[in-house]
Amino acid sequence: MTRVVLDPTSERTPAQRRRLARLATLAGQRIGLLDISKARGDLFLDRLEQRLRERGAEVSRYRKPTFTKPAPPDLRQRIAVECAAVVEALAD
Repeated sequence: MTRVVLDPTSERTPAQRRRLARLATLAGQRIGLLDISKARGDLFLDRLEQRLRERGAEVSRYRKPTFTKPAPPDLRQRIAVECAAVVEALAD
């Protein structure tokens, strides 16, 4: 099945990226949870963190300064270095 993921930061010229392989297991993996600073995103991430920990994952939480702009480069770099995968919370 072909899936198309649009990058909301620039849809004029969509970037072509290969999907990365799924993690074989969550156990022992560090998963980053990125709160984009929208209302109630933290509620979703709280529950997700609980579920990930039940499956043996280590969880690190991150927060963007504002939802109106992309995450700062230093935050994106930190997440990339520290985590095997990341989940971004979108909620209102």
